[in-house]
Amino acid sequence: MLIHSRITAIFFDFPRKHKNELIVDTLSFKTYSAKPSDIEKKWVLVDAEDQPLGRLSSVVASILRGKNKPTFTPHMDTGDNVIVINAEKVKLTGKKMTDKTYFHHTFYPGGERFTTAEDMLKKDPTSLVMKAVKGMLPKTKLGRQLLTNIRVYAGPVHNQTAQNPEIIEL
Repeated sequence: MLIHSRITAIFFDFPRKHKNELIVDTLSFKTYSAKPSDIEKKWVLVDAEDQPLGRLSSVVASILRGKNKPTFTPHMDTGDNVIVINAEKVKLTGKKMTDKTYFHHTFYPGGERFTTAEDMLKKDPTSLVMKAVKGMLPKTKLGRQLLTNIRVYAGPVHNQTAQNPEIIEL
């Protein structure tokens, strides 16, 4: 019985101010918030060949947002710049290539337009990846700013070789 009361005293009455007890300075536990001078951006290369679109997009959105870094701050752009190659070879599972539709409006009365994923891939292969990543980012000024940090290419050739991007395997 004495042990049980000692355990509850340690867990529920913490911190205690008796002479043999540890007193925790709660003011030392501060939430980290990155300053613009603390942010280090690097370039990352992701190959989309034979990758499912949703899984690829969620990884790219997480890297763009900076959630893979210990310095993540929700209200700042702490993420890396991402280059996606081989966007034309991205995969959709099941019958989504023909059944999945994307919607846009022409802003005229009756101007609803629907496009299948297959048609989007034929017309502009990069738009499928961009639209998927855009949907996984915040719908704020920050989300629009983060979208400027991604470059999507249909083929294996990209223009950012001078940045020496780090290759990420998915």
